[in-house]
Amino acid sequence: MSDVAKIEEFVIKYNALKTEIAKVIVGQDYVVQQVLISIFSGGHTLLIGVPGLAKTLMVKTIAQALGLDFKRIQFTPDLMPSDILGSEILDETRHFKFIKGPVFSNIILADEINRTPPKTQAALLEAMQERAVTVAGHHYKLDLPYFVLATQNPIEQEGTYPLPEAQLDRFMFAVDLEYPSFEEEVAVVKSTTADNTQTVDPLFTAKEIVDIQNLIRKIPVADNVVEYAVKMVGKTRPNSNTAADLVKNYIDWGAGPRASQNLILAAKTHAAINGKFSPDIEDVQAVAHSILKHRIIKNYKAEAEGISEKEIIKSLF
Repeated sequence: MSDVAKIEEFVIKYNALKTEIAKVIVGQDYVVQQVLISIFSGGHTLLIGVPGLAKTLMVKTIAQALGLDFKRIQFTPDLMPSDILGSEILDETRHFKFIKGPVFSNIILADEINRTPPKTQAALLEAMQERAVTVAGHHYKLDLPYFVLATQNPIEQEGTYPLPEAQLDRFMFAVDLEYPSFEEEVAVVKSTTADNTQTVDPLFTAKEIVDIQNLIRKIPVADNVVEYAVKMVGKTRPNSNTAADLVKNYIDWGAGPRASQNLILAAKTHAAINGKFSPDIEDVQAVAHSILKHRIIKNYKAEAEGISEKEIIKSLF
């Protein structure tokens, strides 16, 4: 089958996937789309929102629809790195035996990741970047595909630890979850208080998802689109000659080269799910907010004047 035919088939299966997820998740179309783009691009996603917005249910539903193994890790202040990665124990023959932790799965839901101290947050870094973990000097490869979908409470809440910039940069997307509209909330209440449990059918296999990720990487990109993405990221750096005025006034640190890479990868996937065989500037703009939002660090002046990341990113267009 040609690559063009594979993309056409992917569009059909992607639309069926969205329909399957919609059986359980009411609304949140933008959030679901961003999570799926991240998964098919081979990236990780950070979901930001207050408790009770069905973040866990969304991740679980997406994992079921993709036919992948799913593990949930509840991050708490007393969670240790070994609780995530696993540890060695002495078995009955007095030999050390490695007991795998919950990180060994296809999809990891790191629930309330900012409720645990930085030492434990950092335990996920190697897994996210290298798709492997090192425990007691031994290197263990993780099964592919591998995704971390983390949820984060707003950092103004009591008992939260801000994620280090190095870890934030490992997430391809950071997506805000908003409260549902009145109509959506009515639909949620009706569906969750009645006796009609929906079952989600798996539409993909692990191998198919890895094949799609490889297909996405083969999609060609015009030089002007790559240059547009790199220039956009360069404009987020306050010391750059091309920095926008809002950036110079309100940003301490801008995005690094990983943002440029993620912009192009996500733009390729955004183009593919819309039936296009090469991304254009509109595809880059469609994913820019979720990719840049957590990579620009606002200064105190921005906080005092209520300048949002959304305004700053929009000025880059």
